[in-house]
Amino acid sequence: MQKPELQTGERIDQLFSSNIQIIQNRQVFSYSIDSVLLSRFPKLPLKKGVVVDLCSGNGAVGLFASTRTKAQIIQVELQERLADMNRRSIQLNALEDQLHVIQDDLANLTNHIPRSHVDTILCNPPYFKVDKTSNLNDSEHYLLARHEIATNLDQICQVAQQVLKSNGHLAMVHRPDRFFDILDTLRNYKLAPKRIQFVYPKASKEANMLLIEAIKDGSTDGLKILPPLIVHEENGDYTPAIREIYYGK
Repeated sequence: MQKPELQTGERIDQLFSSNIQIIQNRQVFSYSIDSVLLSRFPKLPLKKGVVVDLCSGNGAVGLFASTRTKAQIIQVELQERLADMNRRSIQLNALEDQLHVIQDDLANLTNHIPRSHVDTILCNPPYFKVDKTSNLNDSEHYLLARHEIATNLDQICQVAQQVLKSNGHLAMVHRPDRFFDILDTLRNYKLAPKRIQFVYPKASKEANMLLIEAIKDGSTDGLKILPPLIVHEENGDYTPAIREIYYGK
């Protein structure tokens, strides 16, 4: 494992249930639990195939997913600084043969990947619509990661419809308050929702995340609502399910 040179403010973190290490910078971008949960949520091709991680940031979702598949993983990221961190994390983990980065607007994905070519798309998209009430005081990096400025839900689903194989899977993590918007947009692009799981910070709190998996050109029947996933016990400790994800059995 080759340790790349770190830039100012960068550090190396590790997901303790795996050997994956990742370059982080709190001022630029750091992954959180949504990325970890997304990487563990969908079914992935075990050996062959193509997995695409849209809005990949510093690469957390694709890097963590690499422990579950031997398929090729393509990370798509618009921002040059994050794409560079992503590439160096791939180098850090000696995963150059499996993962690579496309630095471009995801709207241009068909310039890089043939249509109907991808088995699974993972996406941790910007969560927030932009309107008069939006708080846009974040740094540029966080602003683009959090708000639908450079891309939006409609564009993500359109691109997924273009590059996924028939019966290919799209898995996203998002906010519950966008639930109906997500369902409507998926259906507009013939992406049939199949699995949904709501994530709760504590059992006594409202859900603050949802995981959703859809199939291109799939039947609209057979939607499964999975048991709720609770992150913290009431005393603040991780629940057994989350502890296993982070630290292993």
